[in-house]
Amino acid sequence: MTTTMFFNGVIYTMNPDQPRAQAIAVRDGRVLAVGSEGKVHAATGGRAEGINLRGRVVIPALTDAHVHLVWHALGRREVRLEDVDSFDAALQRIKNGAERMPKDGWILGGGWDHTRWGGRWPTAADLDELFPDQPVLLVRKDGHSAWVNSRALAIAGVDNSVEDPPGGSIRREQGQPTGLLFENAIDLVRRYVPDADEEYRLDAIRDAIAEAHSYGMVGMHIPPGLRPDDASMTLADVQKLRARDQLTLRCLVHLGLDRLEEATLLGLRSGLGDRWVRIGGVKMFADGSLGSETAEMLAPYEGSQHRGTATMMTDDLNDAVQKCISNGLAVTIHAIGDGANRRVLNAIEAAITHARVHNTDAVEVNSAEPATTDAALIDADTPARLMLPNRIEHAQIVHPRDMARFAQLGIIASVQPVHATSDMDMAEQLWGKRCEMAYAWHSLKNAGATLAFGSDAPVESLNPWWGIHAAVTRQRRDGTPDDGWRPEQCLSVDEAIRGFTIGAAMAAGSASEQGTLQPQALADMAVLSADPFKVEPSELHAIRSEMTILEGEIVWEDH
Repeated sequence: MTTTMFFNGVIYTMNPDQPRAQAIAVRDGRVLAVGSEGKVHAATGGRAEGINLRGRVVIPALTDAHVHLVWHALGRREVRLEDVDSFDAALQRIKNGAERMPKDGWILGGGWDHTRWGGRWPTAADLDELFPDQPVLLVRKDGHSAWVNSRALAIAGVDNSVEDPPGGSIRREQGQPTGLLFENAIDLVRRYVPDADEEYRLDAIRDAIAEAHSYGMVGMHIPPGLRPDDASMTLADVQKLRARDQLTLRCLVHLGLDRLEEATLLGLRSGLGDRWVRIGGVKMFADGSLGSETAEMLAPYEGSQHRGTATMMTDDLNDAVQKCISNGLAVTIHAIGDGANRRVLNAIEAAITHARVHNTDAVEVNSAEPATTDAALIDADTPARLMLPNRIEHAQIVHPRDMARFAQLGIIASVQPVHATSDMDMAEQLWGKRCEMAYAWHSLKNAGATLAFGSDAPVESLNPWWGIHAAVTRQRRDGTPDDGWRPEQCLSVDEAIRGFTIGAAMAAGSASEQGTLQPQALADMAVLSADPFKVEPSELHAIRSEMTILEGEIVWEDH
């Protein structure tokens, strides 16, 4: 058996019974001992390979609880507009990016944010001047609207005779499409975009995994994006990488709602798999986004009469959630607005009540408590142990009356702290005083909710330290606003890191072996460039991993 001892370090275990240590020993991928150098050396029997940490800080390796892996991986090779501050600069970036793409193919990309251009929505005509013959599809940074040119509309047959699809809309002027598609209407064009070549896609995913390791990350929870086949493609891709022994990442892959019927017929249950690839919940979309003004609200947007878009009607939502939970499938539901969050909470509560009356096994571990181990996952005598906690993804604005319901119903608040600092100006403009309960991670925590943190990449950067910085300071990386936005919602450094460690592990039902560094836990660690508990909070976003360790093996080292 291989034993390695990491010594002369500062180890933050995230275990409240032993929060700090000097050394840690690893044997066959799991923590053998943690504590003082003498204690750990004795536990190894004096027969361990030694790695001197040279005073550096170690924490449990991080997990991103919400990242669109394939979308992010491919997006890194497309036109990216996240940092563009003017419309003219966006057009130039698109033009430059198109030069790297095949002349007979689609120009793809995204990340644009019209609020950075003064609120001017783009049009097909803007793109037509540059690309009269080549189709263009550029998804907004939130993924809930898209900017296309006339060639793309023509390929898809979207003209003045095409009606808005359910849960989506086509922006028009004098009856003609302008080149903006919202929510489900994006699929009218996206379905004509050919899939990337498999080997190209797998290579892109490998690059994205290496990026994750550079931040100290070894795990991802992967919901489907906005493509109907995204979930099945992601599940197939990570399994292919695993078969090739190239998957140095723990993947919890959520299913798409479009595969619910097949999943129930096959008898799939949330939690099925091993510590590398597991089935998560069933992803649904209850509403849209803040930036596209399609987040579903209880009251109208400021200065408006509209309340956003319910992308899934209440009866359909209730039926789907009940079917999932009754069949041992957790739900993971996108809900941004307070109206959508309330509808989702209601649907989950009704489904749990129904399942307890008719099928108690299905909800036995339907909570945020630490649940499964690998042994439990394969134990045929305890099939109910496969059930994972239900989740609400984003929960960006929650009515005060609904805060406590997350804990009462055992629902994970799967949130992305960096959205708060990216969206603060839009939120104040569109939600006004209601922002007291917007991105209110501190209030959710105080109400008993389990927080699992993610990035929502490629909507935001995959870098978890940007999220930790945002959670702690409620500031942009340039230090604005001075005292933080709604600073009463700031979290401590410990609470922020827990969102990417213990919180993520609880959401995956794997808290018995992930998220902390204690004996028998998986030896997943990050050796950091700075001590997050000692640096100025304003510097948290600059932290990197100098060494990322997966089951005791170094998978990343910054030379």
